[in-house]
Amino acid sequence: MNKTWWKEAVVYQIYPKSFQDTNHDGIGDLRGIIQHLDYIHDLGADVIWLNPIYASPQVDNGYDISDYQSINPAFGTMEDFKELLAEAHNRGMRVILDMVLNHTSDQHKWFQESRKSKENPYRDYYVWRPAKADGSEPNNWGNYFYEGRGSAWEWEEATQEYYLHNYSKHMPDLNWDCRELREDIYSMLNWWCDLGIDGFRLDAINRLQKPQGLPDSPRPCAPPVNPYGYIVDREMCANQPGIHELLKELNAKVFSRHDIMTVGETGNLTSVSAMPYIHEDSHEINMVFHFEIAKNARLVSVPEYKDIQKRWAEVIRKGGWGTQYLTNHDSPRQISRFGNDTEFRVESGKMLAMLTHTQPGTVFVYQGEEIGMVNVYFTDIMDYDERYTVGKYNTMMEQGVTPEEALDKLRMMSRDNVRTPMQWDQSVYAGFSLVKPWMKVNPNHTYINVEKALEDPASIWYTYKALIALRKEHPVMVYGDYQPVMEEYQNVVAYTREYAGEKWLMVFNVQPFMQTVEFPAGLNVERRRLLMGNYASIDEAARLKPYEGRIYCISE
Repeated sequence: MNKTWWKEAVVYQIYPKSFQDTNHDGIGDLRGIIQHLDYIHDLGADVIWLNPIYASPQVDNGYDISDYQSINPAFGTMEDFKELLAEAHNRGMRVILDMVLNHTSDQHKWFQESRKSKENPYRDYYVWRPAKADGSEPNNWGNYFYEGRGSAWEWEEATQEYYLHNYSKHMPDLNWDCRELREDIYSMLNWWCDLGIDGFRLDAINRLQKPQGLPDSPRPCAPPVNPYGYIVDREMCANQPGIHELLKELNAKVFSRHDIMTVGETGNLTSVSAMPYIHEDSHEINMVFHFEIAKNARLVSVPEYKDIQKRWAEVIRKGGWGTQYLTNHDSPRQISRFGNDTEFRVESGKMLAMLTHTQPGTVFVYQGEEIGMVNVYFTDIMDYDERYTVGKYNTMMEQGVTPEEALDKLRMMSRDNVRTPMQWDQSVYAGFSLVKPWMKVNPNHTYINVEKALEDPASIWYTYKALIALRKEHPVMVYGDYQPVMEEYQNVVAYTREYAGEKWLMVFNVQPFMQTVEFPAGLNVERRRLLMGNYASIDEAARLKPYEGRIYCISE
């Protein structure tokens, strides 16, 4: 297995809009990130991932880019970004950017030109099609943005054609079959790399290649079913023939020319179909985010979780690489989803941190996880900003669901759970801003905040710091072979990692009740040495407390 810095890294993800406001407009900014670089460095993170900071009308919180090479004025200036990059590098940290290549804003100059006429040089930068004979859309695709309540096609009267938008109508899909588009994309990406950035998180990267002929979805009965007749089929544009050729060219033209890391967001991807993207001999991208755990629409069981981890560990064993995360900007807070955000918030928060950092793959920490932030429970749909939450709510209203029932169904999975302002202290706006923020602060910021966490040596924050330090000191956490053990216990996750003569045993009780276990024979457990636990006292009789986690060294 080749050693690389991006395999060994711990990535700290920042949602700039919600991290720190310094110019008192209620919106986070780049200078706010600069202000807290020492905080991130002290935690031990090696890489900072910034959600989109480019010029954008903000239809989808920056994923609708109107200029790839300009900074959103709400966040600051290009000079601010250059300072942030330099200051991060001065601290030995790297910076990766969120890059959206599936679509742009309809305000991007490419689209503004493309829509002018069929003869415009930019026409083929986007996907245009004539209407069917009856004047209807080219196919039955519904857009993802409003859960099928609208078509994936928008009519343009000026040129008498439809353009494709798998997301909002203000976010037209790019046409990657167009050579001129690809060359402009490569030039833009190389410009950022030459500026000194250290990599990209690639949004919806396995959706660039559309199916030949753009056929109707063959799943007319797939949910959500609605009276509009549009089908939300997320498989139609995922992992299509030709996608690997595109990514190999992208790698050859950009990625391979710089010492950077690349991680792809890849819905509708399995551990089997991931290999062509991430095998070290494929020369496409370094790793992918899969959706099998954090972004699964339902809560996976413990046996399912163990099976998923085994399958992805095999991907690494065969020459690919993986990621470990339980929360990002698109998924709920991990303690609320996989732990216990009331009685055992601290214990389950520490356990989940230990679980994530000791599994194989590059570790990603989303802002606020290190202090144990949890979901927010808004009681009014007007408090929600996130488009998918609002879209699903409106669909349920049309189906006769009561507002209370609709909110109850949406609260856990709403992406607004992770977009509330970062909780720095217990002041009125949590130290995020001096004015009313763009989104409500979680009321629990009075007792869940950075200030309190740093004052308490037993806080979740110090568990994260210790785990990252262990990862830097012990290569077994990065490169160690992964072997599940104690599989007979349904609600226990246990495995060993072994590398260069060092062998560790990890044991986690992922339930809110005590469990008694027996350590497996043949693992030298009688000489085990506890490296970390999330309780002050350890019951060596192997009675695991609720959400207890332990990391042992069991080397000979």
